[in-house]
Amino acid sequence: MSGPHDLFARYTFGHPERAAAELRAVLPAHVVSEVDWTSLRREPGSVVDPELRETESDLLFTARLRTGQSLLLYVLLEHQSSVDSWMALRMLRYVVRQVERWRQEHPESSRLPVLIPLVMYHGPEGAWTAPRRVEELFELPGEQWRTLVPRFEYLLDDLTAEREEALRARSGPPLARLAWLVLRYGRTQDLARKLPDWVALFAQVEADAEGAEHLVVIIRYLVWVGDAAVHTAARRVLNSVLDEQRAEELMGSWAEEMIERGVQKGLARGREEGREEGREEGLIRARAEYILRTLTARGVHVDEAARQRILTCTDMATLDRWFDRALNATTLSDVLEDLAQ
Repeated sequence: MSGPHDLFARYTFGHPERAAAELRAVLPAHVVSEVDWTSLRREPGSVVDPELRETESDLLFTARLRTGQSLLLYVLLEHQSSVDSWMALRMLRYVVRQVERWRQEHPESSRLPVLIPLVMYHGPEGAWTAPRRVEELFELPGEQWRTLVPRFEYLLDDLTAEREEALRARSGPPLARLAWLVLRYGRTQDLARKLPDWVALFAQVEADAEGAEHLVVIIRYLVWVGDAAVHTAARRVLNSVLDEQRAEELMGSWAEEMIERGVQKGLARGREEGREEGREEGLIRARAEYILRTLTARGVHVDEAARQRILTCTDMATLDRWFDRALNATTLSDVLEDLAQ
């Protein structure tokens, strides 16, 4: 199931302009200058590797160098609470899968495109300490053996090691800069104290053409990860950015989000307890009903046939997928792709 970190990170950095801001902040200067950033495109599909764990999600982008050469940019969003010492091996495996797929799709090519892997980490347990080079994972009899093992290194954007001032100074759209800060402090005790300092950035996000939607996503994330102090601080920030009526309308969705958080937690417990069949059925029903409430809140009309299709679905994986789509849906076909409109 997609969790709050996954949904928030993918919403923010799944967009090419905001993905470019993340990549430009981490890539070497000579690479940044050689990429034609106007050509950056996200590959279809929200998750491109089928074996990812619940603590991570990935995004694949294509771009071209100014010379016209193809370039693949593979971004792994790491949400786990502890550093994985085997990340270099895992990233190597993911990268091999991507170039193998590319080779199947381009059988006429005799060369592979450059593929740059990047891990964005924002765990709450301190800075990233795992090896970034796969050769460091091998127990070598001597230094002269190093040339005999695979050589591979991934880039790392360790948000936990960045100072607030550095993140605020990064170049990029307001939502990307606010997302870096929220992800950096989202699972720390400092979040409630930091939020009032970001009022100006919240205002810049709100001023965007899609500012209202961006604020909803940010608030949803803060509700999921924050405690009562964070909720209070976020309310004050909204009152500073929006007029009273709009702030209250947005805040009115908090109760629904808290209900959903309870559903998610209940579902996790239900799966662990697996034997409670009746409980699982109740959670499935709750998930279906929340999809309908989300669509209603977004102004998407749901006819009776579609309503019954959602309510009678018993496959939780399908309901999870529909719920993820409903968060950003503008039409019913955005959720039920095979449904004629």
